[in-house]
Order: sequence, then C-alpha cells, then structure tokens
Amino acid sequence: MPSTVQDIIVDLIRTKGPCTGLEIKKEVDADSLLVWQACKASQQLQVRTLGKRYMRLDRHVDGFARLSPSILREFLTYSVTGLADDPDPLEKRCREVIGRIHEISRLKLELARQMVSEIMEEFEDGASKDHQICFIIAGDIVYNMAHDVPRPERSTGRLVNGSDIDLVVVVDDTFPDASITRLDELIYRKKYRMLINPVINEEVDYKIKRLELIRNQARFDDFKNMVAIKILQEGLLIYGSEGLFHTVKEIIRENGLPEKLDALERQAEAFRVKAEASILDASLDKEQIQKLHLFYSAEEFEEFE
Repeated sequence: MPSTVQDIIVDLIRTKGPCTGLEIKKEVDADSLLVWQACKASQQLQVRTLGKRYMRLDRHVDGFARLSPSILREFLTYSVTGLADDPDPLEKRCREVIGRIHEISRLKLELARQMVSEIMEEFEDGASKDHQICFIIAGDIVYNMAHDVPRPERSTGRLVNGSDIDLVVVVDDTFPDASITRLDELIYRKKYRMLINPVINEEVDYKIKRLELIRNQARFDDFKNMVAIKILQEGLLIYGSEGLFHTVKEIIRENGLPEKLDALERQAEAFRVKAEASILDASLDKEQIQKLHLFYSAEEFEEFE
C-alpha cells in the first residue's frame, strides 16, 4: 500500500528529528498546501508555531486586514513539526529556531542603524542642523521576526537575504526641498550598494515625508493612508530627533488610530482562524484558496508559486 504524505512526513521526523516546514518541503515531493494539511491534521505530529503574529494590510483581502506571517510563511519559516509523543526534541529544536530568528532580527537592526549613520555622516547639509529629522524602522525587524530565507526582490526579481529593511524618514515641514533631494539620493545610493553587494545582499524600502503629509495620512481614509499609518504606528526610532518621533506618534494618537488599528488586528485574527479551518476541512479547493489569498499573501505569490 503506497504511503500517504502524512506517513512520509512522520517517517522523516522519526529519522531526522523535528523539522521546520522548509526542511520538510525539501525532503517531501508534494504541494506546500498538501504538506501543511498533512502536518496539521495528523494526530502523530505536533506543529509548534514560534514568534509573533501581527497585522498587515493587504488590498487583496476582504476588509484589508490579514495576519503576518501568512499561513505558508509561518509554516515554512516560523514553525517546527515534531512527534506528538516525543515533546523534548521538539522543544529543543524550537529554542534553536527562535534563537536564530531573534539573531537575524538583531543583525538586520544593527545593519539598518549602521546604514543610517553612514548616510547622515555624508549628509553634510547645513539645513540638517537647523531642522528636525528622524529615521523610523518598521516591518518584521521591529517584531523580532526577521528571516534570512532567500526571496525575490520586487523590482529586479533577484534573490535577496530574507526580510527587507523598511525605513521611514520624517522631516519637519520647513525642511528644504533641496535637502530632501540630496538625502533621497544618498539613501538610494546606499540602498543600491547594499542590494548588489553579495556579502550584504539586503533589500531596503524607504520613504521620506514631511509632518504635513503624515497629518494628511492620519485621515486614514483610503488604503494607502491606512498602510502609511500602520507602518508609523509599529515603527521604532533608530536615529535622529526624539521630539519629532514623539510628534509622529502623537498625531496617530490624537486621531484615534491605535484603536482603529487594534480593531483591524482583531478582524485579521478572526480571518486567520476562519481561513485555517476552511483549508483544513477541505471546504475550499486550491483555486479558491489562492483566489481568496488565504494561504499566502499576494506579495508572496511569485515567491511560493
């Protein structure tokens, strides 16, 4: 009698010990959806999810709110599957994997701080001494959830070193246009060098914005503004004016946006519970799952297909 995918995975883990989803996928010649279903449905296996789930906004999802990591990213990178009747090796492997995730997050945060420091050393503009500026980091790194699994960079398609570095540069409303142009050139040049350097191979996404724009985005009245505020709400200061950073956070608070974002996060959590149940009970076929963006986000389509 031919072995099922579930049997193959159980045998793999009995032989090699607890595995991440990515390690299972490398050994098991089956569709990712089928592998996930087999691990989650098996009474012989236990899937332990590590780290934190957090809300992301995705225009392809009904109501915009979904949880990150996606179901598939969470399984491949942030979960360990072991034998249900042998918890000690599973616990040990989980500590190793989460330790590595935290180390990657720390290294990427250090790299971001070094990048910004080098940019500002070169930004020898008198206006920078008379005006406020701050660099805010967001994304996986602030949640201590950065990974180093190679993935295609959006603009070029070349593989980069896992989670990108998301930066928002905030300047005061009177910051000169010429200074913004020069700062943009310096950041872009550094971003390009970090992307093409085979030793670093990191993707950096950034925006430069005045406080006036943030006040407008705090209207929270369309998808782009919602995304901008979500990034600023989660962001951490890594360089520059603490006063300007606190002003950004105060704009968000004054408009009642933390509460709106909390409501969206609860919506995302409910969406995830429903999505996982629908996938596991086989009430949806693969095409429906893909169309509804239940298993992975639209941005991950190219990576996982």
